[in-house]
Amino acid sequence: MPETLGFIGLGNMGEPIAANLMAAGHALRIYNRTASKGASLVAKGATLAKNPADVAAPGGIVFTMIADDRAIDELCLPPGSFVEKLSPGGIHVSLSTISPATARRLAGHHAKHKVEYVASPVFGRPEAAAAKKLWVCASGSAAAKARVRPLLEAVGQGIFDFGEEVGAANVVKLCGNFLVASTVEALAEMMVLAEKNGLSKKALAEMIGNFSPMHAGYANLIADEKFEPAGFRLVLGLKDINLILETARDSTTPLPLASLLHDHWISAVAKGRGDLDWSAVALGLAEDAGLKPKVKTAR
Repeated sequence: MPETLGFIGLGNMGEPIAANLMAAGHALRIYNRTASKGASLVAKGATLAKNPADVAAPGGIVFTMIADDRAIDELCLPPGSFVEKLSPGGIHVSLSTISPATARRLAGHHAKHKVEYVASPVFGRPEAAAAKKLWVCASGSAAAKARVRPLLEAVGQGIFDFGEEVGAANVVKLCGNFLVASTVEALAEMMVLAEKNGLSKKALAEMIGNFSPMHAGYANLIADEKFEPAGFRLVLGLKDINLILETARDSTTPLPLASLLHDHWISAVAKGRGDLDWSAVALGLAEDAGLKPKVKTAR
């Protein structure tokens, strides 16, 4: 049944997800620190709130797509937040990639106000979000997940339920991002090896796309050196790698490859590449091999 939802965070991922909720027939109250990012949704009938708390209604549902742990703490924890306004019976669906420890802590804070917290990070880039092709994870109470499931189905092509332990979905999200970052690293190294031996990176990417379609997107980005506009900013990738290492430390799990990824990603940020797509980590690997890449724009 259509209802009025709250949505906070209208970046590259949040805006198309919110748009798909509207396309499914739901009314939205939206908030973003940069209000202009909500213009396309307002044009479709969304109501722009002046502050985050105003998106919530007692007993309602609020989605958030926030950049990092600190930002979501600042959103949820202060007195008078949208969490308090949701009051008993409300649900907060967090789509963000944050640490499982933060998710558990937030769930405890929400419980004090009798508000359910559902961790629901998603896999996919902005184009997948726009096409309703995200893969959606979920963890939290069974009742809360059942209530929000039709909403999650409106934005993704599949939902994976990881039980009632609220941090579980965030662990899964970090595992998946670890895999993707490792794949980007491997593709970048492969391209450098090919180029140093006189081969066309583009030809190699074309071959890779034929026998391994899942690698085609990043292989082509790296081969073409088209890292703008960023589908996923490199600085956010570094944030996720830090979360992966933090979670590994908390669970006494050695991840030597993640440590290597951290060094390469932090080097890229130090060189001013934080706002490029995270596949731009390939630039540093090329430079280490004595190559001089020329960054192109995808615009």
